[in-house]
Amino acid sequence: MAQSVILCASRSEAGAALSEVRQWWERRGLTLHPEKTRILGASRAGEGFEFLGYHFERGMKWPRKKSMARLRESIRQRTRRQNGFSLREIIGGVNAVLHGWYDYFKHSKASALETVDGYVRRRLRSILRKRQRQRGTHPVGDDHPFGELRAWRQRWPNAYFAAQGLFCLRAAQAACRPSR
Repeated sequence: MAQSVILCASRSEAGAALSEVRQWWERRGLTLHPEKTRILGASRAGEGFEFLGYHFERGMKWPRKKSMARLRESIRQRTRRQNGFSLREIIGGVNAVLHGWYDYFKHSKASALETVDGYVRRRLRSILRKRQRQRGTHPVGDDHPFGELRAWRQRWPNAYFAAQGLFCLRAAQAACRPSR
């Protein structure tokens, strides 16, 4: 089953391209899938499309929700709070997943990668809190609603995880992009 995306400058161009493609397939005794074949304007919010694990919309692309859910599940499996491995071993397993995922999704918009980085660090902080017998995953504080959360971030800042060897998707993307 072949899948393709044809980009055109105008709706009339897209109609002509679709007609040509349809005729090409029909000459070979095949038909286009009626529900999956469509013309849409991906330049407006809410009118994007998904293809090969990405969501395309308004000239940008980012991992589709299903791709993000798969990554989260893979990270969750490697960052269980009672796994017994050292932090460096856990980070090694997480890095293997992150490197592979980054190789495919590195051209995503930056905020998608920042979301993943934050999720991974939250999972690692949860392991560290558990090892110090600190309860809960949500901040609880009398003086400020985010007091404990801030304390956890101060105790184990992003730089701490970088020093432990955690691969940062956003930093890798920034390093690959040319400066302007």
